Amino acid sequence: MAKKKEKVVVEERKYAAPAIESFDIILAPIVTEKTMKQQQEENKITLKVAKSANKAQIKIAVQQIFNVKVDEVKIINVLPRAKRVGRYEGKVSGYKKAIVKVNAADKINVVNE
Repeated sequence: MAKKKEKVVVEERKYAAPAIESFDIILAPIVTEKTMKQQQEENKITLKVAKSANKAQIKIAVQQIFNVKVDEVKIINVLPRAKRVGRYEGKVSGYKKAIVKVNAADKINVVNE
């Protein structure tokens, strides 16, 4: 009789991405006249976020920190721009900006929280 080959079971390795804490994702609120108007009229908040963050991570972080339901997240990469001080030239660093629409039932005030 011919021997049957035994199937070799190889353990599947799962490499999970390191978990980023919510406070590592959201860096700071962006407070301008336009963002304050959006916050009051459209229930949207504008935040400076980590460069590596995606929409899903931002949504989870906002829901955990502010304890609200998020409807929509939009992301904008703000490019670095040139800056001059006298004869010295340099750049203002770029960053990633997120505009988060909060559910109408929830109110949020980024400046006070």
